[in-house]
Amino acid sequence: MNRDKGLGRVLRRVIRTSPAASVLTALVILLSVAAALLPPLVLERAVNELTAGRGIPLGLAFWYLGLVALSGLLEAGQNVMITIFGQRITHGLRSLLCAKLRRLPAAYFTAHEAGETASRFVNDVDTVDSLFTNGIVGMFADACKVVSILAVIFVKSKGLGLLMLLVTPLLFVLTRRFQKRMLAAQLDNRAAVARVNNHVPETIRNIRTIHVLRRERYMERRYGEYIDESYRATDRSNFYDSVYSPIVIFVSALVVSVMMVGAALGGGFRAFFGISVGTAVAVIAYVGKAFGPIESIGMEIQNIQSAVAGVRRIDAFLAEPERRMPAGAAPGGYADGPAAELDRVDFGYGSDGDVLRKLSFRVEKGERVTLTGRTGAGKSTVLRLLLGLYEPRAGRVTVCGREAAEIPDGEKRRLFGCVEQSFHLVRGTVAEQISLFDPEIGREKIEAAAKLVGLHETILALPEGYDTPGDRAAFSQGQLQLLSIARAVAASPEILLLDEMTANLDSDTERRVLEALSRAAVGRTVISVSHRLQPSGAAGRTIPIG
Repeated sequence: MNRDKGLGRVLRRVIRTSPAASVLTALVILLSVAAALLPPLVLERAVNELTAGRGIPLGLAFWYLGLVALSGLLEAGQNVMITIFGQRITHGLRSLLCAKLRRLPAAYFTAHEAGETASRFVNDVDTVDSLFTNGIVGMFADACKVVSILAVIFVKSKGLGLLMLLVTPLLFVLTRRFQKRMLAAQLDNRAAVARVNNHVPETIRNIRTIHVLRRERYMERRYGEYIDESYRATDRSNFYDSVYSPIVIFVSALVVSVMMVGAALGGGFRAFFGISVGTAVAVIAYVGKAFGPIESIGMEIQNIQSAVAGVRRIDAFLAEPERRMPAGAAPGGYADGPAAELDRVDFGYGSDGDVLRKLSFRVEKGERVTLTGRTGAGKSTVLRLLLGLYEPRAGRVTVCGREAAEIPDGEKRRLFGCVEQSFHLVRGTVAEQISLFDPEIGREKIEAAAKLVGLHETILALPEGYDTPGDRAAFSQGQLQLLSIARAVAASPEILLLDEMTANLDSDTERRVLEALSRAAVGRTVISVSHRLQPSGAAGRTIPIG
């Protein structure tokens, strides 16, 4: 198993596969920083020309206009390149997660909720996108701006440069304090809104109970409390946001005022702070430019801190144990042994005790057997072992003479056809519900499978026939089970695995499904799980489990 960190792996892959784009991103950022420094210098010269009684050269005006436009274009280009770079990272990361998902064993999906896994692909990857677009890369660009501006200010006025070096860290600390408090208020607001959103449907769902118990006032009071919590949190966030900007403006004005007072005092102060009128204009522009990136850096640090948890969750997901991935069929194909055989098999889920203990049986090719036993005895587990979704703790599970776990995924559909209790719809047409997008299953095989189970005429009656979107085909529960059988036999598998497929059907619908299944079972090995004997509707052997 590859233990390389996912984010670092994707970052190296993006840089390696797109070196020109990576270099261009860094170059645009540096040019954007440099271009932002130039307009105030041109403005400085223009003001000095005016104070000296000379006119402003026309070329100087065009230079200023051109540099302002260039600075804006490079700033926009920087944002575009950072966004593109971040999208490349997130695309690569999601591709890596999808590849990992295919290699995970069935035990992972048993132990983890589907929503938890989906959050890795959505929420956690989105935080990584923010890490690059509004985090590391953005912070690098803003840090370059702050350092460059401070360097220019120091060259123009040592006194103001030292003053900025003193004020900048203090303003940064103040910024971080405000941002943390705003974030806490926003989190409180989200929590309160979540409680409101949960309270309303819960009230509607339990409205009869609320009326019977006369709890209307209680539910109303709880709703009001949640609304008040949201209001107070929003009020705190708005307060910090409204106070912060005036503080930054005041500090900026205070720095400029100290510079002006120092220059007006004369003597050593004039030498320390002394600057020309044009330089003063340029320096004032630089001071205003310095505080914006400082505020951005504070937010970018917050984004980085928030993204760290997402990165760790992604790395933990990528470090999950993987199942064996057989490369291909055995050189000699499948042996002439029994269709399925369990030899002294022990199996259990996780750290729990064994569900199966020393279980042994064999099913010959063409035979029909039914696995029976109490709920929880391990009947469905046997089917999962035959499919290779799990490996036994002890003993052997073989299919057609080959270890079940050694059968590649690409061969399983030609070997197995599975029918479960309920039909699982996929995004696509009715034809694709049967073929599951297998290019080797053409329209002829799809229609043959539908005819076999008795659904062909029903499908033709749909608005678009086999091309009707699956979610718009109004199939009954029994028809969905027939569709499931058609899906199972479309690839002409050797073995049918049936897992309680008639458990949720009424007697009439069950009869139709069993008749279709009898036709589908001809010439195939059938292994079924049921509380009822011989669900295939034909003679067969019963194997007790548990």
